[in-house]
Parts: sequence; structure tokens; C-alpha cells
Amino acid sequence: MAASGGNWIWSSSMRFYWMLPFFLAIVLARKNILPLFIHIRKNVVSWIIWSTVGFGFFYAPLTYSASFSPSWLVASTWQFTIIAGVILAPFIYKHRSYFSIANFSFSLIILLGIIIMQLSQIDNIDIATLVVGSSWIILAAFCYPLGNRKTILMIKGELDVYQRILGMIICSLPFWLILNLYAVLVEKSLPSTEQIQQTFIVGLFSGVIATSLFFYATEIVSGNHKALACVESTQSAEVIFTLLGEMAVLHIMLPSFYALLGMGVVIIGMILYSLFSK
Repeated sequence: MAASGGNWIWSSSMRFYWMLPFFLAIVLARKNILPLFIHIRKNVVSWIIWSTVGFGFFYAPLTYSASFSPSWLVASTWQFTIIAGVILAPFIYKHRSYFSIANFSFSLIILLGIIIMQLSQIDNIDIATLVVGSSWIILAAFCYPLGNRKTILMIKGELDVYQRILGMIICSLPFWLILNLYAVLVEKSLPSTEQIQQTFIVGLFSGVIATSLFFYATEIVSGNHKALACVESTQSAEVIFTLLGEMAVLHIMLPSFYALLGMGVVIIGMILYSLFSK
């Protein structure tokens, strides 16, 4: 979408507009809509805050960065979300045992890989652009696990994963509508037909299928810190798939040796994190 010139605001917001009818249909079919609305009414402020953080402050910065950064670099830098999870854990769970030297060490390996990839782009991308793009990705990397984990704690097992995702979509709508108003009134932008079609595909595969599976997996292991780290580390595979997809669809050249080396270091860090995290 970024390569075809689509405005990043519509690329981000329309994913969630497409997700809404899918999850609404699922929750209605399971006859679970009323408990969700009751729960939101009792905790409306918390729902809006953590839904906006987990969906809005996660996906808007990511699509904004993708508008001027190579997609493989976005996907690779996004792995900082695992480090963010380590940093956030003691603050979210209020327990010192959630900090682990081993996990922190594996996180540093991932960070080293990210730095190598970033340095490989110095000759191809303006340094200021690289720093700005990376900063937005790192913001997203913190917001995604923060919003996910806080909503898990908030619902206290009272809602299933489909209700939780639907609730987060609904409660993040004010954020998306504000962005859309900005796009229309300030940037004089509307989504193109191609962008509408593309966001439908993203909404279905990434928003409905991938988000459901990932949130369900994290919810199952939410009480086991090591298992949660293992689940979150599976995101490393997207680096490979993004690179292969960009080469196949956009016909980019194979990244430089140092870029590939950085990817390899990130993936090694993810594997170590998954196998030996404590």
C-alpha cells in the first residue's frame, strides 16, 4: 500500500473497520455480545485507553513508518517488541521475578541485530529518516504488548478472545475517526479503490486470522512468563516472509550482506529467547 502511494492514515484505520464486521459476526454467532457491552460499560475508561494503546498507538506508527522505510526493515525493527515485553513486564505485573538476566541477554542479541540492520541502511537512507522511522516502530513495539497484556489483566478471564478483540476494535474507533478527520480536513485525502481492496486483505489475514491466533495464544499462556515469551518470539518469522514477499511482489534486490547478517542475528536471538528464556 505504501509503495502504491496510499495515505498511511487510511492504510491503518481501514484495517480495523474491516475487522469490525468479522468479529461482530463471530461474537453475535456465539451469543456473547451482551456480556461484552456490560463489561465495557463498567470499565469504559480503561477499555478506551488500553484499546487505543494496543491497536491505535501500535498500528498507526507502524504504517506511518512503512510509508518511508523498506518493509523488511520495518519487520526486522519490529522485533524490538520482544525487548519491550521484557522491559514492561515488571511494571505490568508488579513482581520482580518477571525480570530475568537470561531474557535480558537474549534481548540484547536481538537489539544488536536491529542495530546492524539499521547501520546497513546508512548509505541508502537519510540518517534523520532512519532515526525517525525507527523511533515510530519502537513506539509501536511497546504499545502492542502493553495494550494486549493490560486488556488480558482487565477482563480477568470474564471474556473470550473474540469478545476482547471486538471490544478493543470498538473502543479504539474514536482514535481512528479523529485520524480520518485529519486526513480529510487537513491532508484532503480519501482512500482509493485499490487501498480499500488492499486493506480488506490485510484486515482479513492480519487483523482477523493472525490477531485471533496470536491473542488466543498469549491469553492461554498469560500466567506463564516463559511460555508468553515463546509465543511472542514467533513473530520473528515475519522478517523472512516479509523479505521474500517484497522480493517477489515488489521485485526488490536482495538486501546487503550486513542487512542479512542483522536479520540472522535477530532470528538467532529469537530462537535463544524461545528455547532458554526463564
